[in-house]
Amino acid sequence: QVQLVESGGGLGQAGGSLRLSCAASGRPFSSYAMGWFRQAPGKEREFVAAIGWSSGKTYYGDSVKGRFTISRDNAKNTVYLQMNSLKPEDTAVYYCAAKQFITRLTVAAAYDYWGQGTQVTVSS
Repeated sequence: QVQLVESGGGLGQAGGSLRLSCAASGRPFSSYAMGWFRQAPGKEREFVAAIGWSSGKTYYGDSVKGRFTISRDNAKNTVYLQMNSLKPEDTAVYYCAAKQFITRLTVAAAYDYWGQGTQVTVSS
């Protein structure tokens, strides 16, 4: 079992920045690929970013490419999402997720564990 707890959400301004953190506990963090997804009201859960076991490979959704950066610190059992150049359309609940295999990283249903989510609201 892996427990995931997100933090760092809140209110941001268009053009500004926020950083989300996801702290993991349970099984060895370094053996899991990590992802961030988001869900806005009335919309499906959307892939945001993912990172492999050792930070060597990262993946991004088209809507955040060039603005968001995913990273991980295996010593701290934490994955981060640095969000720059925020837009009002980035407003959503952001979820951290973990999976054992580095396949289908953009597919929400492929993840094994999920955090409870953190709200990000971007004002214009």
